[in-house]
Amino acid sequence: MSLNVTHRHIEVFRAVMTAGSVTGAAGLLHTSQPTISRELARLEHLLAYALFERAHGRLKPTARGLALFEEVQRSYQGLDRIHQRAVQLGRSDQAELSLLCLPTLCHALMPGACKSFFAQHANARLSLVPQESPLLEEWMSGQRFDLGLTEQSHAAPGTTLQPLLSWDEVCVLPTGHPLLKRRRLQPADFEGQPFISLAADDSYRQQLDRLFAEHGVQRQLRLETHSANAVCAMVGEGLGLAIVNPLTALMSLKDGLQLRRLSVSVPFQVNALLPQFRPAQALVPDMLGCLRAQISALEASLQSALGPNKP
Repeated sequence: MSLNVTHRHIEVFRAVMTAGSVTGAAGLLHTSQPTISRELARLEHLLAYALFERAHGRLKPTARGLALFEEVQRSYQGLDRIHQRAVQLGRSDQAELSLLCLPTLCHALMPGACKSFFAQHANARLSLVPQESPLLEEWMSGQRFDLGLTEQSHAAPGTTLQPLLSWDEVCVLPTGHPLLKRRRLQPADFEGQPFISLAADDSYRQQLDRLFAEHGVQRQLRLETHSANAVCAMVGEGLGLAIVNPLTALMSLKDGLQLRRLSVSVPFQVNALLPQFRPAQALVPDMLGCLRAQISALEASLQSALGPNKP
């Protein structure tokens, strides 16, 4: 039975519900009243139940008619969105860039880069989605985004990789800590110190654990979290010291924390992932330029915060 219900039947039903009468529906659809009445009657026959109660020449929707109209409206709202999107795609000033990046980069790198990007493309649209690895790389392999930002050093399948940033992890200390007298900290300086770590499955946590084990340093490991932002917040409360990525560390300066170099290099990098099989997006090169400019500005701020590279 449902196969005999056509889009025209639904169109007529919606017009009657919207206009409130057969006459109004005929005007909306630019057709005659008899045609509307005939199509509406045909629809009710196919459904085997009434959509309207008829009294004194007026139509009043039944409970089933109201329920069906809710479903029809949801369908038409989706069609309206498709229409709006189709119109946007035809406008040169409505270009949209979809970008996937690590949550840390959403907070620490993207705001400044986005500001520069919109200064160049005031009418462009940007979709910024945070995601952790390895889902980030999996989604980029699926060609779902125009640009991805990752800390991984290898290109995911179906992508190419462009280096953006290569710095070292830095030490984060609360204001007034005795170790701030030194411009560069040795692993031995952390002996016996309360230390706030990232979660055990984090690759940077694992590198740091190996580093301190190699130097025979025993820290007080009483607190761990998945978020570098949370690590810095804990340091700000005087709960311990930490070593985190330099972008998040820079953000912690506004909370009164202090940064110091670590004498041993723990590399931190950010790379761009570009999909190989997704249609090229013309805005990608400009966004990459904005990212590189923002990275240069942040590097200058980082060097200023760290001070001279000496013990």
